[in-house]
Amino acid sequence: LSNLHLKEEKTKPDANGALVKADDNVEKTEDEEKEDRAAQSLLNKLIRSNLVDTTNQVEVLQRDPTSPLYSVKSFEELRLKPQLLQGVYAMGFNRPSKIQENALPMMLAEPPQNLIAQSQSGTGKTAAFVLAMLSRVEPGNKYPQCLCLSPTYELALQTGKVIEQMGKFYPELKLAYAVRGNKLERGQKISEQIVIGTPGTVLDWCSKLKFIDPKKIKVFVLDEADVMIATQGHQDQSIRIQRMLPRDCQMLLFSATFEDSVWKFAQKVVPDPNIIKLKREEETLDTIKQYYVLCNNRDEKFQALCNIYGAITIAQAMIFCHTRKTAGWLAAELSKEGHQVALLSGEMMVEQRAAVIERFREGKEKVLVTTNVCARGIDVEQVSVVINFDLPVDKDGNPDNETYLHRIGRTGRFGKRGLAINMVDSKHSMNILTRIQEHFNKKINKLDTDDLDEIEKITN
Repeated sequence: LSNLHLKEEKTKPDANGALVKADDNVEKTEDEEKEDRAAQSLLNKLIRSNLVDTTNQVEVLQRDPTSPLYSVKSFEELRLKPQLLQGVYAMGFNRPSKIQENALPMMLAEPPQNLIAQSQSGTGKTAAFVLAMLSRVEPGNKYPQCLCLSPTYELALQTGKVIEQMGKFYPELKLAYAVRGNKLERGQKISEQIVIGTPGTVLDWCSKLKFIDPKKIKVFVLDEADVMIATQGHQDQSIRIQRMLPRDCQMLLFSATFEDSVWKFAQKVVPDPNIIKLKREEETLDTIKQYYVLCNNRDEKFQALCNIYGAITIAQAMIFCHTRKTAGWLAAELSKEGHQVALLSGEMMVEQRAAVIERFREGKEKVLVTTNVCARGIDVEQVSVVINFDLPVDKDGNPDNETYLHRIGRTGRFGKRGLAINMVDSKHSMNILTRIQEHFNKKINKLDTDDLDEIEKITN
């Protein structure tokens, strides 16, 4: 697989039909936003060195409410094959995560049960479904028995790594990647027991090329369903694959979000499911001091930012911009002034983004300039200041309250005090801020020079 390209140049035809590289400064199209969901998911996998300790409550809805509901506090209770238990411990899992406590007994039950589970990145769901696949495989049978769909081949490779790690004491278990660029001879049959890949290639391998006999599949996993349905064609391809599988095949679907479109899709591909949901954690703004700074234009906003820069860099700060273009401009201007900043931008490859976040996390850079899309889901514990260089608005120009909460909620974590500063440069943006205040029923004070001492206190 080393010759697979993990990133393709974005190209588009020019007026003469010749292919040219797309301009990265063009504002995002909807398709780029969708592509970013997959990139974001991959980024989370690259930067997470350990499981997220979520305080969210787990809600379990059983297909058969009369059957006893089991949850486990240790991996031994699952009666796994010794070589799998060894693999679990070798990966550094000492006890099951919250989602694993409830999901694993269902996934490993006899007869097999179907499952739809909602869980964010970092909650241990990949390890959970990998364990389910490895437990169902008959190593002596040299043909595909488990099929796992991922939205992109970068994400497929990440899941493949988990399979290889967890199955390392099980040498007779083999894994094949059904991804674009992995060419096999026509008429060849696959002897690997687990196949992981993207919907288009897996569909070809099952129907057109007949590399896989879908009737022999015991476990079908659909990972990152919310990212999957954001990609054109994936939804139909996934449904077509599912329809080829035997009736007693175990279906497992995972998604970070459960919006209506995901839910409708899940119900099409997973009959009679058990359902596990994470109840949403109510984020509070009580420990976060919020201010706004009144300016007349972008240059004044930049000047105001430079004035408070000294006070904020005592701790670590994130500065949010609405577009890639503004983020790039702001980072360049701050650098010209001699400030050391890191830029997280959409045209960077995911591996580059991961490196930037790692440096920020280690404190090598104190200030991170970014856009919404890039920063979604990134947790850096020591952030105590968030600056909204641009206020968050949706595509219709209305206040995006959820994004506002998400951005400033990065500060004030773990009972610490946090600080949010909003830059206002027009009547329109003042109106947006007023509506945000009304939504959260929280007053946002004007920032005066006297408040800089207060800021230093918070950030110290």
